[in-house]
Amino acid sequence: MVLIGSHVSFKSDSQLLGSANEAISYGSNCFMFYTGAPQNTKRSKLSYDLTLKARDVLSDNNIDLKNVVIHAPYIINLANNSKMESYLFGISFLKEEINRANMLGVEKLVLHPGSSVKLSKEEGIKNIINALNEVITPLQTVKICIETMAGKGSEVGSNLEEIKEILDNVKYKDKVMVCLDTCHLNDAGYDMKDFDKFLDDFDKLIGIDKIGVIHVNDSKNGISSHKDRHENLGYGTIGFDNLINIIYNKRVFDVPKILETPYITLTDDDKKKAFAPYKFEIESIKDKTFNDNLYEVVRSYYNKK
Repeated sequence: MVLIGSHVSFKSDSQLLGSANEAISYGSNCFMFYTGAPQNTKRSKLSYDLTLKARDVLSDNNIDLKNVVIHAPYIINLANNSKMESYLFGISFLKEEINRANMLGVEKLVLHPGSSVKLSKEEGIKNIINALNEVITPLQTVKICIETMAGKGSEVGSNLEEIKEILDNVKYKDKVMVCLDTCHLNDAGYDMKDFDKFLDDFDKLIGIDKIGVIHVNDSKNGISSHKDRHENLGYGTIGFDNLINIIYNKRVFDVPKILETPYITLTDDDKKKAFAPYKFEIESIKDKTFNDNLYEVVRSYYNKK
């Protein structure tokens, strides 16, 4: 069975148990979460009891913890060390996130490589390598999955060569992998309509076995736009059929696929109340049938609730 899930919440009062139940409600068999808000470093103490209950729920629903993913917060920027205090804090906080992943039993942690800001890309890549070599230990079970980026501003990781340089220079190479993001790749200039060609190139440069996670998102913008604006499946420039071909590609069939598509508002004018479309997008993925009525279906479902 194809591994498909989505980003889910992680709340202080329910933690991994709540995340698991939310994922199951969408029909997922894998999922991803932040252990706290992605825009800050505030984290609640992990509950051993809730973690044990979550593991039971996952087992009962045939979800393997190896297919559960944590995403590190956006505010960690390992590419810039202009403010050494912030750089060192990012290193320290990433260590804490790895420890939290270990306590939860999660083995994959997605990380944005960061932005070099006023530094050169070369300096930014060097900073990332130095930080990862400070963070990663030889005995850790958690794999850090470096995410491919769209190339906004001074982002590092918008081309495979930059990702390769990072992976090649990390001391403990078995502890690092790659997270592909279809929207980011499209916006960075890679043709997602010919995914096998992309995989051929990736395999020659890095190796397909290094793909640990795939974020499946359509894009609001055209190829090489460097915008990073996700769209619901089939409603963007990549297209539903092309995304289905990626999801079901035999070469990455066993890699967890995670939806990060936009929430949908109950009305076109209401920007405050937005709801997850994942239940219905996952259904369309399993059926391999484009839902051209997604917005109305989501609005009807949540209005009834």
